[in-house]
Amino acid sequence: MRTSVTVFPFDLFGSAGTGAGAQALGDAVREILDDTEAETRPCRADCLRGNVDVQEFAFETVARVRAWRKTGREAARRALKAGDFHLWLGGNHLSVLPVYDELGRGDCVVQFDAHLDVYDFHDTTTELSHGNFLYHVDGPLPRIVNVGHRDLFLTPAGLAVTFEAVHSAHDVATNADRIAEQLRAATATANRVWIDIDADAFDPAAMPAVLQPLPFGLAGPTFLKLLDAAWSDRVVGVSISEFAPSADSRDTSLNLLGWLVEFLLLRAHGG
Repeated sequence: MRTSVTVFPFDLFGSAGTGAGAQALGDAVREILDDTEAETRPCRADCLRGNVDVQEFAFETVARVRAWRKTGREAARRALKAGDFHLWLGGNHLSVLPVYDELGRGDCVVQFDAHLDVYDFHDTTTELSHGNFLYHVDGPLPRIVNVGHRDLFLTPAGLAVTFEAVHSAHDVATNADRIAEQLRAATATANRVWIDIDADAFDPAAMPAVLQPLPFGLAGPTFLKLLDAAWSDRVVGVSISEFAPSADSRDTSLNLLGWLVEFLLLRAHGG
């Protein structure tokens, strides 16, 4: 097993500043790898030695910004074609769109997100943004199952156009075991499974470093329970986005996401 890590700090069209979050998590991955290489005694991270490649992109010129989606799609396509486990560390949630572009109808995305990203109300733009990007996926949509949203406005009929299922934070709080079983069933029939984690899925008490926080988010133990339910040998990758370091408090969010990144790497490698 090998893992490729893509650091993709794109954060235009919403949640500016989250690009720095992707870079911080990329640094966390490098620190994990450096610490592992420096360790002389046996440790659980030994399975990562020589098996993790990190590629980081930058969007510091007009040309690179214009080509952001093409660049992202090429990176996602290479990762999915290689058959390795892939960790995508994005800026805002829009930065994960290239992954959605490269997944297909037979694939399943388990999306942990406070927002449903299909907004088209009077005060939202129809052009591509981080709040409506699921309307702009190029090609057939993968099956999308949202977990942990706190939306109180969108209608079930409207959501059914994009989502196979949506499980609100209230549903999670009152029926976590049932939702875990539904996640197992949904992912068992998928060709490939991608787990998409928007940092605002977590409760702001545990994850203050997001720019559009909503109350009553997922608690850590419940999140791990549902992540475990979605996990199988069909999981080909995980994306993490919307981490805004400028809003962090005493590195609370960085510590949570840094631990999660290391946990995912070890789990993918059987550590």
